[in-house]
Amino acid sequence: MTILLVDDNSVNLFVIEKILKNAGYTDCVSLKSAYELFDYLKIDSIKPRYEDVDLILLDIMMPEMDGLEACRRIQEEEKLKDIPIIFITAIEDTKKLAEALDCGGTDYVTKPINKTELLARIRVALRLKYEKDWHKEQDKKLQSELDLATQVQRSLLNSPLKENNIQIQVSHCPSFKLAGDIYYWEKISDHRYAIMLLDMMGHGISASLVCMFIFSALKDMMKRIVDPVDIIKELNRYMTMIHNPDKYLNYYFTAIYLVIDTEKKTVEYVNAGHPPGFACADGEVSYSLELGCHPIGLFEQIEVQKSMIHYNNDIQIMLYTDGVVDANIPDEEQIIDKMKTLTQEKWEMSGSPLHLVLPDEKHLNQPDDMCILMIKAM
Repeated sequence: MTILLVDDNSVNLFVIEKILKNAGYTDCVSLKSAYELFDYLKIDSIKPRYEDVDLILLDIMMPEMDGLEACRRIQEEEKLKDIPIIFITAIEDTKKLAEALDCGGTDYVTKPINKTELLARIRVALRLKYEKDWHKEQDKKLQSELDLATQVQRSLLNSPLKENNIQIQVSHCPSFKLAGDIYYWEKISDHRYAIMLLDMMGHGISASLVCMFIFSALKDMMKRIVDPVDIIKELNRYMTMIHNPDKYLNYYFTAIYLVIDTEKKTVEYVNAGHPPGFACADGEVSYSLELGCHPIGLFEQIEVQKSMIHYNNDIQIMLYTDGVVDANIPDEEQIIDKMKTLTQEKWEMSGSPLHLVLPDEKHLNQPDDMCILMIKAM
């Protein structure tokens, strides 16, 4: 721990340093000007000494650069601004003292110095510094864990798919590091593909954890359950397992689950409370993938209705989460109409679907996750 003493008066420096060392603060550095202070705090040095500084005792009235200006400059430096500053001053002008605090000072002590008061204010400043440093370290650890969780979550998501009988392009833009929108597809036979898009209620870490729990269960289900109705009912059972009767609000999610059979030329699907999505078969017949049941997790028992689409040559399907539509408030209908129109056009299946739907300025800093799947089966 290092305390810097800054005063152009050598006697004042001697007295303050003596008080501090007698109180056990042995690592004190005396500096005679603001310029000496900045030289000591050099940011660009190989091993910067500012990292060990826990407190600055700074005189207000100094030649060339006074303590107030020195404090302002310290506050402008990101790496220095958290060092607490206690002003030492003979000024009793309340406006000047208020200015000292407004420019970033933590506290002040007036001359002639009262030893008991000085030490008490130093203890308070150091305690606040240590608490702030502890919280910064915890935030750093949390950030590191969030980064790792984000990498894990994103590694589980599928890459775009391009096979002879099916192609899938995707845009996935979380509003937070961890997403509540998740998509996944599984090749369940040579000609059958299971695809799901889900949107967990809420945002942030808790919603993402529930989402990952469901995602893990879903991957296992896809390998042993084929029928979309059975998948939805099983997912609902998993959600009831984490239901907390003591909480007024429990998690639920909306989803669309499809099984595409490229040999039989069929698409079976269940829409569980999700935005409808659009399909166009053989470039002629358009469909809206309407509701087949309530969102998953709202009720212990749910009635599930499956729908089926037949096609002869090819089918194009666009699925999306509500964050895509909400990103264009108040012109939501424009986005819906645009997606309907896009579904009827011939797709090249390259690039980002989101760029086809929303202008670039709508892609970032949105309040909700955004996800779009474009699926083309032949």
